Amino acid sequence: MFKKKQNIPTPPSKEPVQNDIGLTTADILKKVKDLEIKSKILTSQMFTGEYHSAFKGRGMSFREVREYSAGDDVRFIDWNVSARYAHPFSKVFEEERELTVMLMIDTSTSNLFGTVGKRKKDLITEMAAILTFSAVNNNDKVGVIFFSNKIEKYIPAKKGRDHALYIVRELLTVEPHANGTDLDIAIKYFNNTTRQKSISFILSDFITTGYDNDLKVIGRRHDVIGLRVYDKMDMQLPDVGLLQMKDAETGVNKWVDTGSAMVRYNYQQHFFEQTDNCKKIFRKAGAELLHIRTDEDYVKILQQFFLRRN
Repeated sequence: MFKKKQNIPTPPSKEPVQNDIGLTTADILKKVKDLEIKSKILTSQMFTGEYHSAFKGRGMSFREVREYSAGDDVRFIDWNVSARYAHPFSKVFEEERELTVMLMIDTSTSNLFGTVGKRKKDLITEMAAILTFSAVNNNDKVGVIFFSNKIEKYIPAKKGRDHALYIVRELLTVEPHANGTDLDIAIKYFNNTTRQKSISFILSDFITTGYDNDLKVIGRRHDVIGLRVYDKMDMQLPDVGLLQMKDAETGVNKWVDTGSAMVRYNYQQHFFEQTDNCKKIFRKAGAELLHIRTDEDYVKILQQFFLRRN
């Protein structure tokens, strides 16, 4: 299996690419159970409190009225109650803790690539499962939008363990029915289907363009976090001489001289340019972006991210 990055090809995986299509029902159930156990350990031991305090609720909800005391914000004085009792009373608000978490999952075939650690698809699946169980353990709703260059599947946000297990089963078995990647379609779909303020995680290798404007739209309304996954060979070509590459998403073949230092340099520079471009797009949208390599400890990266937001 080969993949290509915007007309610049990448080498084959050093390990055979696995295919999830042939999984039996027993295989899927075992993987779901394994992911649930791993997620429970992480959410209970490593993410205790971090997830809960990392994200703010939808807003402030009214709790009660109490007598006004020095230092209270005069904007929250309840004038009707104050007039009734001839004494100032203040409204007391509390933060609404229930959240809606939406995962936008890139299912395009470029994510089947992997040379070290695991495939990008496997990393995305594990992180999405962790986020799903973190949400339901916090009594939040969680939903998913699977996309390639079209919307592959939409799972509305709900609560509960059964719903989380259903999401994980879909994460393990979903297969794209179209080639290519179009993140903008997923963002527009999310914007049209999600009315209340939500926490949105976008899990992708971001080998796509043209999503700048719509990311700004949802960035003004939602809390958006991008999780950009990449493989070591996405960044650096090996020196293995003349090599025929095949684009995993389009099927186009191309010969590349990996023995050329200039070819390898241009390939690496393209990766850095793409990385900088992603950073700029997310920064302009008021969103956050994490970069996670397939052989890195994603748990520590997520934990540090949660702690940083506290």
